[in-house]
Formats: sequence, structure tokens, C-alpha cells
Amino acid sequence: MSDLSRLTGKIEDATLIEIRPHSLYDEDNNGYHPQEFELGDYPHSQPDPSEMGRKRALFLKYRSRVDKNQQSKDSVFFRDGKRRIDFVLSYTDDRAGDNKKQERRKEYEANLQKAGLELETEDKSESEDGKTYFVKIHAPWEVLATYADVLKIKVPFKANDIPNNRDIPMDWLFTPFRLPDRIMNPEPDYFTSSFNKEKIDFFLIDDKETFFPPSVRNRIVYYILARCPYHKPVLEEKDKKGIKRLLNNGTYGAAFPLHDCRYWKPAKDLNSDSERFHLYKHWARFHSFFKEQPLNLIRKYYGEKIGIYFAWLGFYTEMLFFAAVVGVICFLYGLFTFDDNEWSKDICGEIGGSIVMCPLCDKKCGYWKLNSTCNSSWQSHMFDNVGTVFFAIFMGIWVTLFLEFWKRRQARLEYEWDLVDFEEEQQQLQRRPEYETKCTARRLNTVTQEMEPYLPVTSKCARTFLSGATVLFWIALIIACIIGVIAYRLAVYAAFASIIKDSPTKKIELVGSLITPQLATSVTASCINFIIIMILNLMYERVAIWITDMEIPKTHLEYENKLTVKMFLFQFVNYYSSCFYVAFFKGKFVGYPGDYIYMFGKLRNEECDPGGCLIELTTQLVIVMVGKQVWGNIQEALVPWLMNWWGSRKARNHPESLYSRWEQDHDLQNFGHLGLFYEYLEMVIQFGFITLFVASFPLAPLLALMNNIIEVRVDAWKFTTQFRRPVAAKAHSIGAWQEILNGVAVLSVVTNAFIVSFTSDMIPRLAHLYVYSGNQTMNNYINQSLSVFNISHFQEWNKPDPDENPNWFDSSVITTCRYRDYRNPPGVDQYKHTMRFWHILAAKLAFIIIMEHVVFLVKFFVAWIIPDVPSEVKARIKRERYLVQEYLHNYEVEKLKIQLSRREDDCLCTPMIYPDISRHEVLSECL
Repeated sequence: MSDLSRLTGKIEDATLIEIRPHSLYDEDNNGYHPQEFELGDYPHSQPDPSEMGRKRALFLKYRSRVDKNQQSKDSVFFRDGKRRIDFVLSYTDDRAGDNKKQERRKEYEANLQKAGLELETEDKSESEDGKTYFVKIHAPWEVLATYADVLKIKVPFKANDIPNNRDIPMDWLFTPFRLPDRIMNPEPDYFTSSFNKEKIDFFLIDDKETFFPPSVRNRIVYYILARCPYHKPVLEEKDKKGIKRLLNNGTYGAAFPLHDCRYWKPAKDLNSDSERFHLYKHWARFHSFFKEQPLNLIRKYYGEKIGIYFAWLGFYTEMLFFAAVVGVICFLYGLFTFDDNEWSKDICGEIGGSIVMCPLCDKKCGYWKLNSTCNSSWQSHMFDNVGTVFFAIFMGIWVTLFLEFWKRRQARLEYEWDLVDFEEEQQQLQRRPEYETKCTARRLNTVTQEMEPYLPVTSKCARTFLSGATVLFWIALIIACIIGVIAYRLAVYAAFASIIKDSPTKKIELVGSLITPQLATSVTASCINFIIIMILNLMYERVAIWITDMEIPKTHLEYENKLTVKMFLFQFVNYYSSCFYVAFFKGKFVGYPGDYIYMFGKLRNEECDPGGCLIELTTQLVIVMVGKQVWGNIQEALVPWLMNWWGSRKARNHPESLYSRWEQDHDLQNFGHLGLFYEYLEMVIQFGFITLFVASFPLAPLLALMNNIIEVRVDAWKFTTQFRRPVAAKAHSIGAWQEILNGVAVLSVVTNAFIVSFTSDMIPRLAHLYVYSGNQTMNNYINQSLSVFNISHFQEWNKPDPDENPNWFDSSVITTCRYRDYRNPPGVDQYKHTMRFWHILAAKLAFIIIMEHVVFLVKFFVAWIIPDVPSEVKARIKRERYLVQEYLHNYEVEKLKIQLSRREDDCLCTPMIYPDISRHEVLSECL
């Protein structure tokens, strides 16, 4: 290898050498040898660059033959072809002043070898850039067995003998959606038990080299890497340990397990399973979008934590199908009942043309006629109809069914993936290295009877208080930014009204009527809001990680749960605040003409769009939800691909034998420990959109379904092709996200009830239909839903300027204007709320109470009748625990019999040596 490196260096000196193949093939050794190359000099002339390129290509060709004859570098084994590479560490060539890093690496790698790991280093001359060293790590059987015992990893001891009686009705209909059984079930079904090194022969071990799958091996190795010190044994520096700290201080550049092959073709080595290739072929390609996911293969390759995420995402997408179907039906109902929309006919007809409306802003807004809102009133009917009420109730029940059925699916996965009773193991055994190093205090664990680090109560309370104060401060900052956007909307509305009135765009056919001050204000405010969201995302992401680190959580599970709650609170306020404003605040506190309510004493509160508040909430929801999903998918797919494309541009044309497996994976993007966290966060935010505000937009589940069908394959493609292989980790559930989903589900019932009552016009219409109309028709509804105001009562500061009024307005003829409210006309008790207002308010509150109680009653009943754990799974768990006890008992009995038999054989030899001692006495003494 060193000769080949020297030869490469000589080739790069283009003025001195020439390569001539000579005696390259050695028949005795059956191989090519680089040391048999002959070098010729060019003492008199400079070589032609094209000639040198040809010669370098020739050299690489022979070098490729050399490597392929010995062993391809596209391999997951050491140079001997037998020891599997379980982990890889990389670092760049050290320069002057990096002696500390060299010393750390030296001590760290020495301690790894003391821990039983085997290392093999690839010199920098073998890497593409000539600067990067790769340290390959192999865990031998003794190490794997020891730590499998420590981590209580479950392994098979008996084939599963319980028949699978899960018959699916009309199973043949699902054949097109199925994957081959070898992909869906890559391993036989076994009963399992926690590994015990002292009882090796109790378990089904055919081959020690393949007994532990690669995902378990890299998990064990990372456990060692995370706890191995890098200080000398004579020093007591407890904080100097763990690969995470070495990565943070630049001692190592990367640490990762290897993929087993390239994703587009299987490995040539028969000892490699090529699971990555199978995942790409059957899971990651978009043309498989209608196929089921190979969850068992995902779990086997990536570990249970990533497997649980894709199982949840797939189940969520399946349940969205039913919500999307009902949502489309409700939307079609609104679409096909256009002809029954009497109030829109009134708005668009003579009634709307004769009603003069009051100005929507001070000074710069003029009077307008109600029929100008004709189009928006028709659009509003598609989402604001009787079907809206039904769909809001349906979604309250749907979300309960989704959560309850997911618990059952999760319980089944816990059993099938050996995750039952995992939480206790996680809490006891998986302490974070940062917790162990930062907590200097020690106390006795009453369970394990060992001294362990702990965080004093006073320090914990102080850190929790500071963390909570920081969270509240940032939430307040986000709310302040949203208030700033609202202030912008209030301030620029009048300006847009003045500009657009005389704008040439108003004369454009088709689109001229759509360009309104409301549209201009909403679009510009949404853009500003989007920019603020992106900026705050970057800021509070770092803040959330910082304050979570400050709290020093004990376990990885506790760390993720704390971070999850903080990030969700930030995202909740950031993404939903604008929708909450439109749904529950906009148009609710505006006062009436002549006595408007002002923000900051200057900015008049915003009124609803002329078509109603619901259509504006629908517009806001579509913009935020769809924009976030499209941007998220582009960012998730495009950014890693571009970074990988740029990072590996030099090695794209290299032959497989020169582009090593560790270099290929090193060029991929790192999947950080928070990578899965962001995937969950994205989906939970989407879940909030389709539940909290679904009463305003029945098509939201359909948009979410279409997005998630793409999301599953984008995430699969990203995991399989663009990221390094993550370290396998266990998780028995989706963690804190389960409680967040439960909280969102409860809140969604409340928000949808309020949207139907206060944002929609459904209750006022029903009140008019059944109480006030007299003949149960919607005749005269528009006229009775608008109050009258005397124009002469306008104050000077909110009276419209004369030049802002339209040409048809004549103040001598038109003396009143109308506005949306239920108030008395000028005269006795003028502008006070009418009795009809109080009746409708009481009806709205009654509807909220009735809807909430009905939905919550159904939710609790459904949750009660659907058990969290299927009876079949309970039976299997009991059967497995019984077999473990029985087999362990039989194992111990057989072991004892063998020991007694051996002792008896040894004792029977005694009478032959001492004839005077009887056989009975010998056995009695021995036993």
C-alpha cells in the first residue's frame, strides 16, 4: 500500500515520470502488484498534459485491478474480508498546533482497544482529498455478548408456535398494495428473551458473526464510544469522555455506521444483506406510493425508533383517507346547494344593489354597496353551510378514533419488536453522558444499591424556573411580532384603499374586480408573517436546545421529551397565532360607526372581509398550511441532494474499487440526533391545522393526505439515499408527541365549536330561519342582519374624505349607511344592542356547550370501548413470559443434571483408587 501511495505521488509530478505496464501479472501469486511498475524519466522535455491525463487514467485502471483482485473498497469488512466494520471515525490531517487533538485521539483509541474493540486505520493517502483518515471499528463476539447482556437486548430462544389467526375480510382486494413477504418479514418470528452471557446455549445461535444484526452492533458500539474516556488513566477528569465531546471540539470530524451497499444496486459481497438496496427498490421510490411500507425491514435496518416514526406516519396517512372523503363530501354539498343560497341571491340582486355600506376605514375609505361582495358571498357558502357543523362534529370523533387505534397499533408493534417493558430499561440504563459528567453529586440508588450521579433539588428547581421564564419570554416575543403584523394590517389598509381606488389595475378585465384593499393587505401581511416565522424558527430552535441542555435531563428520552414540549409551544404560537387572530379576534371588537375601537389609540380595529370572517380564515389557513408543506418538502428533498451533489462532485466518476464504502457515506449528510424530532414536529403541526380549524376548510384533510403520500416517500428517499446511516436506537412509542396529540385533539373540539358559533354565520341564519322569519325561509335575512347608522353622526376624524366617495354617492339623498351588527337604529336607545343580538349570543353559547358535551361524550365512550392493547397481543405476551420461565427452568434443571452426572462419574473413579471405600459411601460423600 505504501508503494502504491508513493507511486501516486510520483504520478502527480507531471514532469518526471512515465508509467509502463511491465510484468504486472504474477502467476504464482495470481495477482497484480504495483511494486512491479517501471518508471521512466523525461530528462529533456516537458510531457504533454493530455498525455499525462492518459497515463494517469492508465495507472488508475491498474490500481483498480489491484484493489479488485484483493478486495473491493466498496465493502463493509476490514481488509481481511472477515471482520465487519461496525462504526467509522474520521478526522482530517493535523496541522501545527493540533497536538492536543492528536493526544486525545491517541488516548481515546487506546481506551477503545482496552474496551475490546478492534481498530483499523485507513491512511490519508488512500482518501480522495489526501487529508482524511478513517478509523474503522469492529466489535468482536466477546464485546457484543458482554454489552448485549448489559443493555438487556432481546434475542430469540424459540420459534413462535402461536398460529396467526388474523384473517382480513376480502384479503384479495389488497393484493396490489402488498410487498413480497421476504421484504415485509425479513426475519422469522421468534419468542425472545433478554440476552444472558452465562446462558449462551439457551439461545438460538447458529453463527456468532451474524447473530447480532448490524443495527444492534452499531448501537452497542456507539454505547461504548459515548462512554469511553480520552484522558490518561492516571488523570481523574471525569468530563473528558465520549465521542460527542470529541466531535464538538473537532478532534474527530464524523462518527457513523456504514450502509451495507449502494442504494441503486446490491452489494457484490454475498455476506452483505443489501438491505439498503431493497429499501430503496420497494420503499423509497415514488412509484411505490400506493404500496405498504416494509416496517419490519425498516426496523431491522434503522432501529426501532425510526421504525416507530414511519409506522405512525403511515397509520396517520391511512386515517386521513377517511377524513378526506368526508371532507370532500361536505365540500361538494356546499358546491351543489348554491341554488338554495337565498342570502347570496339577495346580496347579488336588487337588495344588495340598494344597500349602502359604511366605510371600512377612516378618511381614506368611501361608501360602498353590498352587491360588491357578491363573489365572496358565493365562495363563503362552499365552506359555511350545514355540512360545516356535521364535519366539525365528525372530526372530533375522528381524532379520537385515530388516537385510540394508534395505541392498539403501537401495542402490537411493541410486542412484535420486543419493546414490551422497554421504558424501565431505558430509564435505568440509558443515562446521558452529559448528565453523568455534569452532575458531580453522588447518592445511593435504592434499587440498584449503587452510587450514581444526581442533580440536587435546589439546582434542578433553579434551572427549571430559568427555563420556564425563558420559554415565556420567547412566547411573548412571538406574540409581540404577531401584534406588530396586526398593527401593519391596520395601518396600511387605508393606504391600499386609497391607492387601489385610482389604480389602472382596477380596469383590467377578469382580475380587476379581485384586486381589493383586503387582498393587498392580506397578501403583504402574510409575506411579512412568513418572513418573521422563518427568522424566529432559526432563533428559538437554538434557544430551545440551549435551555434544554441547561436543565441537564437524565436520560435521552427525558431530553427529547423536554425539547419536544418547548419546540411545540414555540411552533404552536408561531404558526397558529395568525389563524387564531382571524378566527376569534378579527371583526369581533370593532365597535360601530361613530364609536370605533382603536388599537394603540390610533389604529382602527380591522373588520371582517365583506364575504364574512370564515372565508378569510379559510384563505389564511390554506396559505399557511399549503405554503408550509410545499416549502418543507422542497427543503427536505432539495437541500440534502444539493449538498451531497456538491460534496461528492470529485468522486462521481471513480470506479467502485477506489471510492470506498466509508468515503461514500462520509460524503452524505449527517442525520443528527434531532433529525427525527423535526419530522415529528412537521407532522404534528400539520395535525393541528387539520383539527383546530377544520370547520373553516373541509378540504384540509385532503391536502394533508396528498402531502403525506409524498412525505412518506420523500422521507424514505432521504433516509435511504441522502443521509448517513443513523445509529440504531430503541423507542417503545412516539414519546411526548402522544400527549401533545391528545392535547390538540381536546383543544380542537373547543376551537371548532367557537368557529361555528362566532366565526361562521351559521347560528344567526338558523335563528332567523326557525325563530324570526315566521315562515321558515331566509327571506329578508340580509336586511335584518345589518344595522342602520346616520351619516351625520360620523365624527370628523373618521368621516370619509369627499373625494374618496364613489360617483353614485349623493349626501343629500343618502343619509344612512349599513354595517354588520345587531344594534338599534338612530332614535330611542340608538346604537345599543337589540334583543335579537342577545338571543343569538345565547344560542351561540348554547351551541358551544351542546357540541362540546356531545363530542366529548362520544370521545370518552369510544376510548372506553376500544382497549389500548388488543386481546391477541395480551395473549401472546402472557404466552411468551410463560415460555421464558418454563424454558429457563428446564434449562437450569438440565444443566444441573449434567453437572451431577459429571460429579458422579468423577466420584465413581475413587473406588478404583481406594478399593476399601464402598461405592455407596463415595456417592454419599460426593453428593
